[in-house]
Amino acid sequence: MQLESTVTCPQCHHTAIERMPMDSCQFFYDCKGCGARLKPLPGDCCVFCSFGSVACPPVQQGGKPGCST
Repeated sequence: MQLESTVTCPQCHHTAIERMPMDSCQFFYDCKGCGARLKPLPGDCCVFCSFGSVACPPVQQGGKPGCST
């Protein structure tokens, strides 16, 4: 299981490597470049599934897209 994901802001394209929580999805993320508050795209459970290079741990463990674990 991968616990780090590179988050890319859709507004300013700033990237940051972030550690993901093991047991939950992260609904909000504040971009360290422009300060934009990111939230998941429709159908995704968290910001890592929408804007990260790696899906969140609950999805990696077989959770379904849109999980609320």
